Amino acid sequence: MSLRQTFRQSIYIAAPIAVVDRCITDRALMHRWLNPMLRCEPVGQWSTEIGSCSRFVLQIPLLQPALINVITERRLGLVVWSFAGFFRGSDRWECQPEGVGTRLLNWFEFEIPHPLVRFSFNTFAADLTRSDMQAQLHRLKRIAEKLHTATANQTPCRQG
Repeated sequence: MSLRQTFRQSIYIAAPIAVVDRCITDRALMHRWLNPMLRCEPVGQWSTEIGSCSRFVLQIPLLQPALINVITERRLGLVVWSFAGFFRGSDRWECQPEGVGTRLLNWFEFEIPHPLVRFSFNTFAADLTRSDMQAQLHRLKRIAEKLHTATANQTPCRQG
């Protein structure tokens, strides 16, 4: 029996891929749509280039478990964080053009090697994680669409 689990979510965003990409890779914007109990910290200098590392910390009092991540795939509209720790797997964010906007797909593929942690996650946190992923996508959508609208409404100054 495989221990691998996959949670998939997607959302349509009325903004171009470049704007959505900025939302999934700019650390300040990320903290606006990430679950408030999750903090992303750079290991070294913040970057979303292949090989860059970061730490996602669950802000649970006393425990604060963390996953160390390394970016294993990256191009405009795609970033894959691979991680190890109490979870092993990847979190893939991929933009696909759709109409005049972007379809953002999020695949969270993982396994939990420790049986007690796996049981606890599946019993108490799996459904919460799925709903949180969807909530994050909705927050990201609002931010990306707001950024796009603000950028689209800017008009260059005319000198005369």
